[in-house]
Amino acid sequence: MTLDEGARHRAKMIKRKEVQDREVASKTVEKGLLIVNTGPGKGKSTAAFGLMLRALGRGFNVGVVQFIKGARETGERLAFERFSDQIEWHTMGEGFTWETQDRARDVAAAERAWAQAKELMERENIRLLVLDELNIALRYGYLDLAEIIGTLSRRRNDLHIVVTGRNAKPELMEAADLVTEMTLVKHHFAAGVKAQEGIEF
Repeated sequence: MTLDEGARHRAKMIKRKEVQDREVASKTVEKGLLIVNTGPGKGKSTAAFGLMLRALGRGFNVGVVQFIKGARETGERLAFERFSDQIEWHTMGEGFTWETQDRARDVAAAERAWAQAKELMERENIRLLVLDELNIALRYGYLDLAEIIGTLSRRRNDLHIVVTGRNAKPELMEAADLVTEMTLVKHHFAAGVKAQEGIEF
């Protein structure tokens, strides 16, 4: 890089920083966010757990309610057990919907999970709540969408909530503050690679 190129780059970055600083300074609202991670790509729950790790690092108490996933031992739950004084974790599902093959059972499990979620939402010490795979329960009509959105929208002002799962309902995305859609570009499963410990679970 020549001296001239270096000077041009520095001048460009000075202008960029001025724009960025003005943009950041204009944001003054602080509130609990409703975050939705959806889409056909891998990483929706993983992203929620990454955010959870950040919150734990800042001293937050967090809650997790898993709506569909069953009692299978996962790496993330094992890791988060080290923060047991800050986490309340409830795995309320009975596994994938095609495994139970019993709609009444799935509805009952989803209703129990939602009751647990509402209970955690009432606790003032919980600052972040992950509702893992709630989108799946809504997709199959196991829970009343209007009730869910109404309750989430009325959450207390300092509570952050992350909802994960494919096929998020448009109404939920409209109510959310942040929506991220994971896009599937390529997946090793299509090439015959099985789910592996430490990567998928």
